[in-house]
Amino acid sequence: MPSILQRCKEVFHTDNLYEVIGVEKDATQKELKKGYHRKSLAFHPDRVSSEDKEVATRKFQLLSQVYSILTDDDRRREYDDTGEVDEESSGDLDRDWTQYWRLLFPKVTAKDIEEFAEKYRGSEEELGDLKKAYVSSEGDMETILDTVLCCTHEDEERFAELLRDLVSTGELPDFDNFSKENKKKKAARIKKSKQEAAEAEEAAKKLKLGDDHSSLVAAIAQRQTSRARQADDFLSQLEAKYCGGTGSGAGGGKKSGKKSKR
Repeated sequence: MPSILQRCKEVFHTDNLYEVIGVEKDATQKELKKGYHRKSLAFHPDRVSSEDKEVATRKFQLLSQVYSILTDDDRRREYDDTGEVDEESSGDLDRDWTQYWRLLFPKVTAKDIEEFAEKYRGSEEELGDLKKAYVSSEGDMETILDTVLCCTHEDEERFAELLRDLVSTGELPDFDNFSKENKKKKAARIKKSKQEAAEAEEAAKKLKLGDDHSSLVAAIAQRQTSRARQADDFLSQLEAKYCGGTGSGAGGGKKSGKKSKR
């Protein structure tokens, strides 16, 4: 089985654990929790359609494992000193990461998760993340769409327009991957997005959603509600409501602008 660092490289396009969480190397425990909370809202299996659940669950579990490493003083010190992670003695493979998340954030509802996504889209924070993803991927749109929080293939044209403007003003470099992308590659990506949209629409019909739904989150929330009655609603409000309103919502947590030295 690949190591956690290898899996992070594959899934999050970086093997720097601090960058996975979105914080600096000297982040405090509070900053780590905010960073983990922010990222986990985007990947939580309860906010995605059934078609995307497997990928989201994989990201969510890996993100949670990274957070557990960085909040363990001994494991964090070992990682900082050696750049390696001792996985054999951790017991991470047997952990229920969803339950782990619920214990850390017991009062966040599925509706709150969707509201976070809505506030994030079009925000200055999203723009900052988009620019960072563009530079780190050298303009590869597939990687950009896989990196920026809460985005789907429907955001591609919006992202492309923003990036073209930033490139034209000289704020961002002009990468061939972006400005001279292979037409077949782009066509394949568009085809995939249309297929995903059709699958989502079919799922919505099966769940009897109205025409005014903006995503499948509403349906997922309905299913969660029935289960939650038996478990005292494991989600209920965003971090602002249980951390005193400091650094809440989409603005919580520092973003890493550079790789930490190991």
